[in-house]
Amino acid sequence: MAAGTVNRFRVAVDIGGTFTDIALLTDAGLIHQSKISSTPADPSVAVIEGVGQLLAELSIAPEAIAEVLHGTTVGSNTILQRKGARTGLITTRGFRDVLEIGRIRMPDMFDLTWDKPKPLVPRRHRLEVTERMAADGQMVEPLSEASVIAAGQALVAEDIEAVAIAFINSYRNPVHELQAEAILKAKFPQLLVTTSCAVLPEMKEYERTSTTVVNAYLLAAMRNYLQKLESGLRGIGVAAPILVMTSNGGMLAAGVTCEKPVLVVASGPAGGVIGAARLGIARDDRDVIVFDMGGTTAKAVIIEDGQPSMTSEYEFRDGMSTSSRFIKAGGYMLKVPAIDIAEVGAGGGSLASIDHGGLLRVGPESAGADPGPACYGLGNTRPTVTDANVVLGYISATALAGGQLPIDKDKAARAITTHIAEPLGITLAEAAHGIRAVANAAMGRAVRAVTVERGRDPRDLALVAMGGNGGIHAIDLARQLGIGRVIVPPLSGVFSAVGMLAADIEHTHLRTILVPLGDVTASDLASWMEALADDIRARLARDGYSGERVELIWQADLRHEGQATELTVAFPSGAEARRSMRERFLAEYLKTYGYRDETAIELVKIRLIGRGLRAQRLDFAAMHVTERAAGNGSGSRAVSFGRDQSFTDTPILTRASIDGKARPGPLIIDEFDATIVVPPDAKVSRDAIGNIVMDIAGAP
Repeated sequence: MAAGTVNRFRVAVDIGGTFTDIALLTDAGLIHQSKISSTPADPSVAVIEGVGQLLAELSIAPEAIAEVLHGTTVGSNTILQRKGARTGLITTRGFRDVLEIGRIRMPDMFDLTWDKPKPLVPRRHRLEVTERMAADGQMVEPLSEASVIAAGQALVAEDIEAVAIAFINSYRNPVHELQAEAILKAKFPQLLVTTSCAVLPEMKEYERTSTTVVNAYLLAAMRNYLQKLESGLRGIGVAAPILVMTSNGGMLAAGVTCEKPVLVVASGPAGGVIGAARLGIARDDRDVIVFDMGGTTAKAVIIEDGQPSMTSEYEFRDGMSTSSRFIKAGGYMLKVPAIDIAEVGAGGGSLASIDHGGLLRVGPESAGADPGPACYGLGNTRPTVTDANVVLGYISATALAGGQLPIDKDKAARAITTHIAEPLGITLAEAAHGIRAVANAAMGRAVRAVTVERGRDPRDLALVAMGGNGGIHAIDLARQLGIGRVIVPPLSGVFSAVGMLAADIEHTHLRTILVPLGDVTASDLASWMEALADDIRARLARDGYSGERVELIWQADLRHEGQATELTVAFPSGAEARRSMRERFLAEYLKTYGYRDETAIELVKIRLIGRGLRAQRLDFAAMHVTERAAGNGSGSRAVSFGRDQSFTDTPILTRASIDGKARPGPLIIDEFDATIVVPPDAKVSRDAIGNIVMDIAGAP
């Protein structure tokens, strides 16, 4: 491809636990892909090297890059590894222990071994000041500047780097928080300061305080990372602006992300979900389950009517992370807009072991990118899910990623034999199937969390599989859940990066109302909506979006009077807004909980999502994909499709060799970025867009 500045290119990069995935989009809708091993010590190294290598391979001048879209795990990894800034909290007198009191709940009331997560701010670094606002925003007690200065001095003496400010009822009147922020910045300029009124101007003290603390905790790490990334990209000649994928599937400028890193904690998987939603619309399949299995974790999301299920809060935690309203207090509360993702520590690199009770377990500990699974030959001798797949023949026994990553099947077999098969007194194949079965069971929990727990039947939906390992486990997972169809999109192994190319700039503003819906007048509602719309349009205008390139989406959070949890529904603007709110809330309540409640309805919040529609957004119906050689050729290899089945000589094909006519399994589809397993009881075909479609025999 000729270099030059006439053509403009978009690059999307997704950092995974094992690989960093890169997708490049041309003006003509052509997508190129690449994979490079992640660099956990400094994730920006892999991004810079990977982008540089792809540009050199395609002979594209760095200055021809118009945008760099990025999904990052910096926020989530910083929390998991407890490597955030030394953080302090300044709060209203009497509210020092809000973080520990929380919601006075535990994720499993019968688990006597459960340990409550330690607050990101120890009690000695949570300081009180004199001030008070009433619930209606009226000042009860003025802010004592002396107490703020004293708190700042005490925190600086403890080498605190970042400070969160969260005062009671500041969502109604933020003046005291703004005053405290100004004082701290003037007296202690070395401190990174964040206020709850800037991060989360909503009711509920624990949720608002926790979210603000997480934001402060991440400020230094996110700023340092994005500055290093920007500098590194400029070093290779790429001066394009960086846009970061948010937890709710939108894009934000890097500068905004540096101020509100809490918005991108779940950035990593969001790109793939948005891509799956757009892909479903393109193939007229608007209701699907997204299953994303990478090297470290597996995620599940439900998409209905072309839109991902969203949540206004979730808990970030070790193990299974989900926004489930039935599982609370297991992690750090983030009350921010996010795609409703359930995540488990079951990826290709998840380690298998025998626990103290003599039972096989898989994850959540992962071999990651360094040293990776035993078959990588980089020093790990413990078995992983990937090693099991290599032993069973699902994955090539020689190399992955077009030959870039050599595979040593003997080392995989040795690891499983030593740590699993011999201790349990079973064969190598039985041990490998056992590892897969345990991993599949964990992933089934994630799918049930976003379907059954939401009142949805997974048997009514298709499963869209992505990630480097999604196509290997998708059929087993679908069979376990009674799902009859599996769809594996083009570039499935780098699909989170591809999905970012279909995303838009997105900002969310809200207003807390807290009045009975029946008391809301049309004029009041119109006034509130007009104010929010003016703010959003001004924000998008600063990003360069106006007129027809602006899309406004209205949502309302409602609940029955006396309840503590809201449901979010979309509603149209105009004269029918209030009636639509009521009807959609009652329908969603029935779908979620299975019954109707005749209690009066309360309008808690109205929310406006403003989207800046990017000029060159990927159109899945018109995209073209450059095929990269899988590096393994064609032919066949011995594969075991079940614990009670012997190894079968199975054809190895490419995606391009599959056409629109249904073809029976068994067969393996090897690609540069992923592998797709078609077992004997499935039929496979390829649709007009290029998706691999598998139908399971006997499924409902």
